[in-house]
Amino acid sequence: MAMRDLLYKVYEKRLAEKLADRPLPQHVGVIVDGNRRWARDMGFVNPKDGHLEGANHVKRLLGWCDDMGISHVTIWLLSTENLSRPADELDPLLQIIADLAVELAADGQPWQLRTVGALDMLPTRHATTIKESAERTKDRDTGAIINLAICYGGHREIADAVRLLLHEYAREGRSLEEVADLVEEKHIAKHLYLHGQPAPDLLIRTSGEQRLSGFLLWQSAYSEFYFCDMNWPDFRRVDFLRALRSYSTRERRYGT
Repeated sequence: MAMRDLLYKVYEKRLAEKLADRPLPQHVGVIVDGNRRWARDMGFVNPKDGHLEGANHVKRLLGWCDDMGISHVTIWLLSTENLSRPADELDPLLQIIADLAVELAADGQPWQLRTVGALDMLPTRHATTIKESAERTKDRDTGAIINLAICYGGHREIADAVRLLLHEYAREGRSLEEVADLVEEKHIAKHLYLHGQPAPDLLIRTSGEQRLSGFLLWQSAYSEFYFCDMNWPDFRRVDFLRALRSYSTRERRYGT
């Protein structure tokens, strides 16, 4: 085991060195999938153990992103569909997510936290904790911007953006016919959750699932995808560097 760990450290170092002069993503999105499967594989009975380890692993990921100079990270922690899980699993998961937000916002941490999703769907105490954590970091400008996607759904995001746009036109006194003639993609885009941030360059999903499941549907039009077979808590720094290496070898065409 010790020899294998040493070899991985050497391999990691070489990978990082090779990436030094290659194009790297400015914005990485991660679907942290497989926490419950990891818990089962490890012999745990309670899914909470998998969610706890998954939250701890998010902190490791952010350190790796800092090491590689990545300035924006979006992490999908909870989908709108996840809210239908049984209460005995959902309640501990919500507390773990709220605790994670508090830890990431603690004094001494460099990141600016932002929330992505419909926090109004959460119990008030959890929503308040998460919002207050993000607010606490709003003036930080020395670290990466970390978007916590909580109660996030790609279809809902687009619907919310259109709803906000329609309210904006209504306040201006415009008729529905005028709106139909005026609306363009850029008008919807300015009401999306990540407005003002670069679109994700690289989207990573763990657990072997090769689909987006609605993650950043609008913003991912020209993103590069990297799917990894291992469950989220087993995703190592070397796997992260491999994802960056894969990204660095691709020619991004943007439809041209």
